[in-house]
Amino acid sequence: MASSRIFISGSIGQVSAELTKGRKTDSVYVFAHGAGAGMNHPFMTRLSKELAELGVAVLRFNFPYMEKGSKRPDVAAAAEKTVLRAIEHATEKFSGVPIFAGGKSFGGRMTSQLLSKNSDIACIGLVFVGFPLHPAGKPGVDRAEHLKNVKIPMLFLQGTRDALAEINLIRQVVGSLPHATLEELEGADHSFRSGKKDLIPSLAEIMHTWMKNRTK
Repeated sequence: MASSRIFISGSIGQVSAELTKGRKTDSVYVFAHGAGAGMNHPFMTRLSKELAELGVAVLRFNFPYMEKGSKRPDVAAAAEKTVLRAIEHATEKFSGVPIFAGGKSFGGRMTSQLLSKNSDIACIGLVFVGFPLHPAGKPGVDRAEHLKNVKIPMLFLQGTRDALAEINLIRQVVGSLPHATLEELEGADHSFRSGKKDLIPSLAEIMHTWMKNRTK
């Protein structure tokens, strides 16, 4: 793993980043963290290592609020700018290598909001590791409205017991998007816990296969 700093803007400053890379690099995944835990959460680091072993280098980074130790997520404009700078950082480091982006929950949503407004970003696919479709106990699809403006292929990894994405609603959303694929993990919650099962290797395999098919 290699640590670095990414400059976001004069007002925001820099954030920490970590690159996890294996012996080969067929593609890169810019992996944004969820609202409640930073880039070094065990879920983030383990999934990154599994992907790296399959040939997917992973760039993790903190959002500014997490870098400062705050518990209150950044406003969308700051979060989206951070994702953009992270994608640009990955593009500079891996010239000519296919770039994918996305993230866990909040991080994935901030990435898709950015990409829904900017079709010229050097990113060929979007991977959601648990899209937060609605608050717990308040089913709805308003948070998915912007997805119809995303022009690149999307992969949704969703647990069937995810309290932030009622499974029938996420099926409805993905079914309405022409370039989207849904992979359901039976019995998994928003943290991809399903009893004693370790789902991280499965998540990595699904992501790697989908990415590989996008680069053929």
